[in-house]
Amino acid sequence: MDYAPTSVSATALKILCCQCGVSMEPNPANMCVSCLRIHVDITQDIPKQGILQFCRNCERYLQPPFEWISCALESKELLGLCLRKLKALNKVKLTVHGEVMSGMTLQQVFVVEYTVANQMCDDCHRSEAQDYWRALVQVRQKSDNKKTFYYLEQLMLKHKAHKNTLSIKPESNGLDFFYSTESQARKLVDFITAVLPCRYQLSKKLLSHDIHSNTYNYKFTYSMEIVPVMKDSVVCLSKKLAQQLGGISPLCIVNRVTNSIRLIDPSTAQLAEVSSSVYWRDSFQSVFKSKQLTEYTVMDIEPIMEKDRVQFPGQGQLSYK
Repeated sequence: MDYAPTSVSATALKILCCQCGVSMEPNPANMCVSCLRIHVDITQDIPKQGILQFCRNCERYLQPPFEWISCALESKELLGLCLRKLKALNKVKLTVHGEVMSGMTLQQVFVVEYTVANQMCDDCHRSEAQDYWRALVQVRQKSDNKKTFYYLEQLMLKHKAHKNTLSIKPESNGLDFFYSTESQARKLVDFITAVLPCRYQLSKKLLSHDIHSNTYNYKFTYSMEIVPVMKDSVVCLSKKLAQQLGGISPLCIVNRVTNSIRLIDPSTAQLAEVSSSVYWRDSFQSVFKSKQLTEYTVMDIEPIMEKDRVQFPGQGQLSYK
């Protein structure tokens, strides 16, 4: 007689839920998922509301305890800040899962509401306080045409040289930069002297003095002056300076202004560079500016051969453009 084999594992064993009596697969809690969610809340220790401190002046959020950071809306930086504000996240995962009743894993969805509270950060509060600044950088260019000054503004924006500035105030022939410390103002002075020919003077004013600890409280002021010449200006050099620059013609055109003044002789194409120290020792002014010149069109040219160029011993660099 043959017997057909029976499969013991064809259907899984079922039990009844100890709460509602519904048929279900066995688990350590002997409860169905619906009853388990009713009796157990894995998010009970997680706050459902939070507050984010936001500074409206600089548009930054407070990251406790004292750091202020810039976060765009819907960014991962703002999401990370919100998650760090939630406590008891070490008991659950972010999906959110949690272990309940002898190792069972329960997943639960919940909503956390955040309220944005306006709070002025320390930097903005200090900048709003009257006479809080401790260092001032006065940048001036005594010229009608501010082409060099506009070039400086673009460099400052590119390299973010103004990021520690408390405030910027426009003044006649220039700008004033206010700082909370003298070292921050010194960085701006070093930056400007590295990119443009200029000079500066430092002055300080005593605010208070503690005779017991021998400490002094000063206000520092840097007065900076940028050379009053700009690109495409026609300048007239002194005879002494023209000889020092390789016998260049006294009447030159400013070809470029960077950390030095680059001159070109329009008649011989001779080049010369005037450093900041040389300029302030023997300064010169613009005879004509680019707006005062007349634009014209070249109809014909007569190339000058190399052998026909005017050359003499000690002559400076020539341009072959």
